[in-house]
Order: sequence, then structure tokens, then C-alpha cells
Amino acid sequence: MLIRSAAAALALAFAAPAAMAQDAPAAQAETLPDIALGAEDAPLTIVEYASFTCGHCANFHQENWPKLKAEYVDTGKVKFIQRDVYFDQPGLWAGVLARCGGDDKYYAVSNMLFDEQQEWLAGGTGEEIAANLRKIGLKAGMTEEQMTACWEDTAKAEQLIATFQQNASADGIEATPTFIIGGEKVQNQPWDSIKGVIDAKLAETN
Repeated sequence: MLIRSAAAALALAFAAPAAMAQDAPAAQAETLPDIALGAEDAPLTIVEYASFTCGHCANFHQENWPKLKAEYVDTGKVKFIQRDVYFDQPGLWAGVLARCGGDDKYYAVSNMLFDEQQEWLAGGTGEEIAANLRKIGLKAGMTEEQMTACWEDTAKAEQLIATFQQNASADGIEATPTFIIGGEKVQNQPWDSIKGVIDAKLAETN
């Protein structure tokens, strides 16, 4: 999926399920730190740029993420970082939800959003999609009040947009999913090809 311009993303950003209002340009907002998974001292870092509404991203997380996690992240070889990209309103709503439970729950909620992407995106209206997202949040242990507070937090939405813009611009990201493997930008491709890049980068660290 191709990335929209930053201006287009900003124009969509604030029509969230709760009454988000644009109080300040996202460019003025503070950026947020990455949420890393895996050993801090892993010899290789992989960054994935992904959108919660991107079908190819969902396919990667359903088919290839379990292999990447089991073989490289869980074994201490790779530190993994997911950076969210926002194409549309539902993608931002999902991004807010993923962070709503705190950093410790981010990847668990993220996985749920990808695994159930077709179901929660099936709503015909924004209200239906928001209701579907709430179901995921409830399954993740969040309360209705907690989710409402997160979606009403315009400052956090601005930070998410600013973080997305800064990171995607710095890394020259044009589509999702895109990976930065040991500093090299790698487009989405079959698992064997991605694995080959990972193994080559690991060999360079020895």
C-alpha cells in the first residue's frame, strides 16, 4: 500500500471515534520513542513500517511474523521494532488502540489487530469500525472508559502522527510493509528472501 502525503494523513487524523479536535499541527507535537521487542543487545535490528489497514501487512504478520519471532527475536538475534503508518482514519484509531494499554501490551494488541483485520474493517461506517475496535480492546483487557479516554487524547494522536511523519520521511518509506534490516531498506517479499537478507546481515556482525 502506498503512503499518502503527510498533509493528507493529517487531514484525516482527527476524525476519530471519539470527538478528536485538531488543536495544533502534528509537526509541532513531540515524537514518541520506539517500542522494541527482543533483546536490547541483539546484534541486528529490524524495523517494520506497517499500517493496521494494510492487507499485505496483515498477511506478513499472519504468515511470516511467527517465523521471524521464533527464529530470530526469541533467540536473541534480532531486536524488532514496529513503526505504525497511518493511511486513513481507521488506521489511526487502531494505532491509538494499540498503545492504549501501555507499551507492554502494544505487540499483543497489534497482533490482534492484524489477525482480525478483515473483521474489524468490515464495518460499513466509522461507528461500526470503532465498535469493532472496542471489541478487540475489551478482549485485550481494556475498559470502555480507558479506550474512550485514549481516543479523546488529541495530544497523543498528534504525537503519533508526528512520529509517523518524522520516521517515514527519514527512512524514505513509500509503501507498507517496508523493512529496515540492519540499516538497509528492504521491500516486502517472500519469507525466504527476507530470511536471506537477515542471515547475511547477521553474518556481517560476526
